[in-house]
Amino acid sequence: MPIPNTWKNPVRETLEAGKPVVGMTITAASVEVAAQAAQLGFDFLWIEMEHSPLTLETVRNIILATRGLPAMPFVRVPVVETWTAKRALDMGAMGVIFPFASTPELARVAADACRYPPAGKRGHGSGLAAFRWQAEEGYADFADRNVMVVAMIEEYRAIERIDEIAATPGIDVLFVGSSDLSFSMGFRGRQDEPELQAALDSVVAAAKRHGKFAGRPAFNHASIPGLIERGFQFLQAPSEVRLMSDGAKPVLEMLGKTAVTNRAMY
Repeated sequence: MPIPNTWKNPVRETLEAGKPVVGMTITAASVEVAAQAAQLGFDFLWIEMEHSPLTLETVRNIILATRGLPAMPFVRVPVVETWTAKRALDMGAMGVIFPFASTPELARVAADACRYPPAGKRGHGSGLAAFRWQAEEGYADFADRNVMVVAMIEEYRAIERIDEIAATPGIDVLFVGSSDLSFSMGFRGRQDEPELQAALDSVVAAAKRHGKFAGRPAFNHASIPGLIERGFQFLQAPSEVRLMSDGAKPVLEMLGKTAVTNRAMY
């Protein structure tokens, strides 16, 4: 069965229509949690392989469990390396998020890893992504049109070369890892420093100049309107663990119960 030429990654389609997208962060090795998250209304799942114990096998199972559901699978790989992206893409990821893409050279590696030659250097091999269509014919063109590449801006040296990174062909989103960027600038994670805020604005401006989309974490729902007004369109919602905690607090507070504040195991 040939791959349909009319299908378009809904995340890309929404962004190109000028609307924001938001994805839930998945850190738990649970296909049930991922499948539920994928049908809640999120545009994508941010499947976390950098700051979680998720293995490639778990990622494969999550992607399989969420096929046909609205949220697209995006995978944050641990490092900017071709092989990490290749394996996630072969499993069916529709977007790859690269941490610490801090130079134009690293951005080029990220973009090349997600596009087949001659546009990039992605290796061709039989994988679940192609098998989804019962045939590999046309899969390379389909993937090149639809897979999205997210370059994370997490160090000040990336801010210093932000226009070069933004100009890299094949990069779709400049995503600010604002906590790591804050640490890189000496602010120990603080988000209210004027210099950090200026750096965030420079990413948004560079994205606009080069026809890319800007993204960043939404630490809570109340911050979302301000982020959108500021120009951020690709938003990362908290993890399922954080959202579970936030949802449980009002119930427990009504009963006078509180969470453990000092965990001996840590």
